[in-house]
Amino acid sequence: MTDVTADVTADPDENPRIFTMEIAVEVANKVGGIYTVLRSKAPSTVQELGDDYCMVGICNEHFVAMEVEKMEPTQPYLKKTVESMRDRGVKVVTGRWLIEGYPKVVLFDIDSVLHEYSKWAWELFEQTNIGIPEHDNEAKRCVLFGFLVSWFLGEFKAQCGSEDVVIAHFHEWLSGIGLVLCRTRGIDVATIFTTHATLLGRYLCAANVDFYNNLSKFSVDAEAGNRQIYHRYCIERAAAHSSHVFTTVSDITALEAEHLLKRKPDVILPNGLNVKDTQCLHEFQNLHALAKEKIHSFVRGHFYGHFDLDLDKTVYMFIAGRYEYSNKGADMFIEALNRLNHKLKAINSDVTVVAFLIFPAPTNNFNVESLKGQAIVKQLKETVDEIKDEIGDKLFDLCLRGKLPNNEELLNRDNLVKLKRCMYANQCSSLPPVVTHNMKDDGNDPILNQIRKVNLFNSKNDRVKIIFHPEFLSQTSPLLSMDYDEFVRGCHLGVFPSYYEPWGYTPAECMIKGIPSVTTNLSGFGCFMERHLHDARAYGIYIVDRRFRSGEESCQQLTDYLYYFSRMSRRERIVQRNRTERLSELLDWSRLGRYYADARRLAVERTHPEALHDDRFSPSSSVRLPRPFSARNSPFSSRVASPFPSDSEDAPEDDKELQSGDLDSGFKLSSVASVGSTVDNTV
Repeated sequence: MTDVTADVTADPDENPRIFTMEIAVEVANKVGGIYTVLRSKAPSTVQELGDDYCMVGICNEHFVAMEVEKMEPTQPYLKKTVESMRDRGVKVVTGRWLIEGYPKVVLFDIDSVLHEYSKWAWELFEQTNIGIPEHDNEAKRCVLFGFLVSWFLGEFKAQCGSEDVVIAHFHEWLSGIGLVLCRTRGIDVATIFTTHATLLGRYLCAANVDFYNNLSKFSVDAEAGNRQIYHRYCIERAAAHSSHVFTTVSDITALEAEHLLKRKPDVILPNGLNVKDTQCLHEFQNLHALAKEKIHSFVRGHFYGHFDLDLDKTVYMFIAGRYEYSNKGADMFIEALNRLNHKLKAINSDVTVVAFLIFPAPTNNFNVESLKGQAIVKQLKETVDEIKDEIGDKLFDLCLRGKLPNNEELLNRDNLVKLKRCMYANQCSSLPPVVTHNMKDDGNDPILNQIRKVNLFNSKNDRVKIIFHPEFLSQTSPLLSMDYDEFVRGCHLGVFPSYYEPWGYTPAECMIKGIPSVTTNLSGFGCFMERHLHDARAYGIYIVDRRFRSGEESCQQLTDYLYYFSRMSRRERIVQRNRTERLSELLDWSRLGRYYADARRLAVERTHPEALHDDRFSPSSSVRLPRPFSARNSPFSSRVASPFPSDSEDAPEDDKELQSGDLDSGFKLSSVASVGSTVDNTV
């Protein structure tokens, strides 16, 4: 098979070429969050670097069969390198990753060199004093991958011209051994190492320690040793210190890396998204209404027998992610919901807040009451639709004959019996369940225990209802038949008060769909928005201060945000969604890719400054958006000062004037770059 995109052979008379190799175990291998980063970033990177860009990873046949088009390389240097490794017994898969951008990939089959492990592990120990325990199979595979990568880079560099430059960008400690070996072997490549979250930081936060207040006090060697990850920690730290350029994904993770890895990152590389894949422009408001109707349908069934909600005055909030009870802020969210419930009841509010907690956890099966409720409401809906059609036919026929129908003619005894049977079946004496499944360890589940503690059991008097869904969302579910993206579009507010979140894709995904969200200044996303927005609240990004405030103060601030949002009118929520959606371009890789270009420029500058004679690397700039002109001066005091609701409380949600977005005179990203006062140069 031949490559459909012809590679260009280097001409000795041309300028030296700069090749970029991006190395990660997640290349065409969906085993972690970095897969999303690499996949979404590929189109902009390929557009910038062309065929001088290649991704290197591990061959996982399960994903390779579905995601990689196998083909032989046509670029001469790459072809000779791969052939050389194959001649010595290494199984190498080459081709193109079947994603947007169609990037070149080189994938190594680790099992083909398994017999070399003992020799390579001993060589690693002799050169770095890093020993790999016999029980750690993942670290063993990292050793094999690291040696293959360093072999590949050394062979590729030997094939290149003397003035050509090779940049090797390594992601996470799993690929770190390859970087360390490149330096110990003296391979002439410019190296970049990116940690998306420090290994020790994840372990410490999982142990519920007071992490950020003790960052400078941890005995890192002892902490890593106590958790039996000292060898992994040494690999990560060695990669960070050996790299020519050390990077991480956010300001808060940079602080963590500086104390735990003992090196301050040179460049911050924020995580982005391929916005055009999810951007719907003017359609996003309509998509919100359609998805919200599906959630309405689920809520009607879940609260059967106790359904007294005014769905036009119901606000849907949600939290989702890995089931890390404290790290993801589920504990603070539930406590804030409890306080919000008391505040709404104190003012006799007619607003109902339905809070979804989407955390996959071990379950036995679906809750019988949840399934029963959906079935009963579905039967009632079908019966009503059938009677409605029958009445419509009768009405048309009678009017055609010149008669005005009476009640008995339209609704006969049989129809009344059907309706009564459905209504009696809709009666339920027990409260609506707070969890949709039967949990395997109900008595020790932290979320359920806290719900019991705060006494939020979906009673009729509660203005805040809770639904814990311990399973990934799926369109095939008999309960909530929606995928995650559609569910997010249907909600009003995403709440992510995380304590440990190196970046945070969940609020980012909300933003590009035009859904306001709550985040914290301990998440990478929150730090990024604080840096780029003058007043984040006005744009629908509510940032809870969990870094410089006590837990009680942070919880109260979150409660205030939720209370403020629940008191907004429908018209105000529409305006805010318009503002939020317009921020999506901030996270597009077409903008954030420039930070990766900065890292490559710095790596070349430190290793081959003579290669920077042309304009292939240009300094980037970041944008800080001003406050929207139409935003209120204070998001809290104006609501409290006015005892009367807005005149627009009953405005229809699909108001055309509002959906156009022209009502708000806030800045658009395309025009901000020209405003000199809002542009600041960054590294």
